[in-house]
Amino acid sequence: MIKKFIQNIFHLRKDVGINFYIAGFFFKYILRQNKNVPWTIHYTSTITHPEKIIRGKNVFPGDSPGNYIEASNGISIGDFTNIGPNVGIISANHDPVNNSLHVDSPPIRIGKFCWIGMNAIILPSVQLGDFTIVGAGSVVSKSFSEGYCVIAGNPAEIIKHLDKQTCDQFSKSKL
Repeated sequence: MIKKFIQNIFHLRKDVGINFYIAGFFFKYILRQNKNVPWTIHYTSTITHPEKIIRGKNVFPGDSPGNYIEASNGISIGDFTNIGPNVGIISANHDPVNNSLHVDSPPIRIGKFCWIGMNAIILPSVQLGDFTIVGAGSVVSKSFSEGYCVIAGNPAEIIKHLDKQTCDQFSKSKL
């Protein structure tokens, strides 16, 4: 009863416990960890350049434990996309000569209704279309902009195509 009251007053997500927000408050405002991130994230996650992240509806990058999201070249994440624990999304490589510099590259684009599995890594310039599922532990080094597929492996490859009609019907029910 009290939990629902607090969630309604402060517009908190109903899918996470109040302890998520208490820990988030402590690490963000007391210890100043991820202080520039305008949404609440898990205290074990790290986000650099959050101002260069474009989030869709119901998307909270870093809310899973252990995420590392480096967005110096920009990241766009579509509606209802989920990012599993320990995922790395890296938008820029280091300069091969001077490690203190990053190399410019196009931003990472992740479509709507995607799922990024645990311990997956998405590398610079990658574009994932709508309904792309990235298998756990995969390393995504090239784009799959057509979407509607399951990718896995190192380097990631398509292992299954998803039915576009079924996916589109599902997305209409969510929007």
